[in-house]
Amino acid sequence: MYFITSNKNKVEEARKILGDIRWKRMDVPEIQSNTIEEIAKESARYAFSRIKKPLFVEDAGLFMKALAGFPGPYSKYVYNTIGCKGIIKLMRGVQTRDAEFRAAVAYADKRGRIHVFVGRVNGTIATSERGNHGFGFDPIFIPRNKKKTFAQDPEYKAKISHRTKALLKLKAFLEQKVYK
Repeated sequence: MYFITSNKNKVEEARKILGDIRWKRMDVPEIQSNTIEEIAKESARYAFSRIKKPLFVEDAGLFMKALAGFPGPYSKYVYNTIGCKGIIKLMRGVQTRDAEFRAAVAYADKRGRIHVFVGRVNGTIATSERGNHGFGFDPIFIPRNKKKTFAQDPEYKAKISHRTKALLKLKAFLEQKVYK
């Protein structure tokens, strides 16, 4: 099974859960959609049409309550343009700092049928960047009932992250299919 992504950090996370997966870098056009599930599904369809082998893709987003779910499915673009510092600036003076990380893993089976698995983790947005580990918005995301950001506590992130939850659902699905 192939993991289609350009992000080696995501590959490392996936291998810890799924074991020996093949990594394939491929430029996959990303549709514009208000849901990460639809983006992941279309990316998986496109990738499967090219390689005709079982594969999965992943799309994730940071959804902030005070900003009506922004940046959501536009998280990669927002991260690349304004980064963590820009989000902190947007949230300056905002009292409601609730946020959710969400990941959608879309798996294309050997026939090209698409199955989508979603993982979520709730938390808040920090008032400053904290921590040296992780990637993306990890330095500003504090999981619920914790004091450290994902970037400050990568071991905890590995156990409960949105991506981990979605990949565990994929793993359970694959194990169920193997034994039926």
